[in-house]
Amino acid sequence: MSDFFSNSWSYYIAIVSLAGVAWCVWLLFTQRRWLKSATPQVEDTGHVWDEDLRELNNPVPRWWTVMYLGLCVIALGIMLLYPALGSYPGLLGFTSAKQVVAEREEQAAQIKPLFDKFSALSVQELAANPEANAIGKRLFLNNCAQCHGSDAKGAPNFPNLADSDWLYGGTPEVIVKSITEGRHGVMAPLAAAITPSEANEIANYVRSLSGLASDPTLLAAGQAGYKKVCFACHGMDAKGNQALGAPNLTDAIWLGGSSRETIVNTILHGRQGVMPAQKHILSEDQIRILAAYVWGLSNK
Repeated sequence: MSDFFSNSWSYYIAIVSLAGVAWCVWLLFTQRRWLKSATPQVEDTGHVWDEDLRELNNPVPRWWTVMYLGLCVIALGIMLLYPALGSYPGLLGFTSAKQVVAEREEQAAQIKPLFDKFSALSVQELAANPEANAIGKRLFLNNCAQCHGSDAKGAPNFPNLADSDWLYGGTPEVIVKSITEGRHGVMAPLAAAITPSEANEIANYVRSLSGLASDPTLLAAGQAGYKKVCFACHGMDAKGNQALGAPNLTDAIWLGGSSRETIVNTILHGRQGVMPAQKHILSEDQIRILAAYVWGLSNK
């Protein structure tokens, strides 16, 4: 709670927390007369059901009252030691972020001996090492399969990692960088620059580049439109640009789909793809072994 950026919210949390303890103490204080007797008297409310089921008013037991007072003292101690009062950091200076860092450091220390024996191997050598490959596969299944599939063959809008087509490049160094830093691919929307009719012409031209069915009467206009708004990223030959992550439009691989409607929608409204950075989740050794596994999928 010490990470909250609004002081008013911090005050609200502190007031609610302290008010809760104060209310419990007040409630117990109103029952203090029952502490004077070791055997509190049970009151009869006078309510009877079925002739023999009588409702009694049992006083709060002394042990229960003492226990609850003790819990109130413990609650105040926790609020003093830990960040339980809004922006107050607590005497121990505890934060969940520090706890996560400490747990990660402890885990890294435990698994370090396992990865030390692979530290001198290159990515290519790791890909050929059966033990490292098995570790890489487990890392992939735990961290990458949710998007790219357990077989790494991807899905619509998620790249296939088992083929030789790479948006940013498939060298070991580039794969390590992609896993470490992540990627953010952007296809700019062009609806402000061209009409839907022009987008349809470009879509027909682009489909023709990879041998898909297209309207031959629209190819000339589509090529002109492509040279007007698309070549800057995808190149004059439409083979893409790995420095930008711009895909090759002349092959049979389509990340978002190859239908004319899908391509028109992509041209007009753009696309965004995000590969989350893993440097805050995986260690450098884990990233290298994971990169080796991924590299090995398309370099058997």
